[in-house]
Amino acid sequence: MELQLIRRWFTERSTIGELAADGYDCFTLEDRVRAPGVKVYGETAIPAGRYQVRISFSPHFQRRMPEVVNVPGFTGIRIHSGNIPRDTLGCILTGTERGEDKVLFSRAAFYPLLARLEAAQLAGETSWITITDLPDREYLSSYQRLTAA
Repeated sequence: MELQLIRRWFTERSTIGELAADGYDCFTLEDRVRAPGVKVYGETAIPAGRYQVRISFSPHFQRRMPEVVNVPGFTGIRIHSGNIPRDTLGCILTGTERGEDKVLFSRAAFYPLLARLEAAQLAGETSWITITDLPDREYLSSYQRLTAA
């Protein structure tokens, strides 16, 4: 299964994107992006790139959840429900709607995505997420400022 996450809206507090997954679409919320090589624990979005996604047991959530693996400099990155930047801790949150520094109706977006990922894994498929930074024109200067070295 291939997931495409295009990050479009960048602020000092968060990064909001659009996730497409084999006919399923939702919004995402992550921590803010930073310059390459700069990381603030629990307050930094993972680097753009292509990563494997697998369903595994989360000790934090005490259940099986999607995990984004082999992210350089990051561990325990999950895709899960949540609404605001303090819910992320570096993870990717889902929502059916977006607002300023938030996504809404997170569980309504998360559970259908989880079901698709679980079905793919049960079928023996490897799932991948490709994350691309493609700022909306209105957010281009903000993105450039946030990612400047």
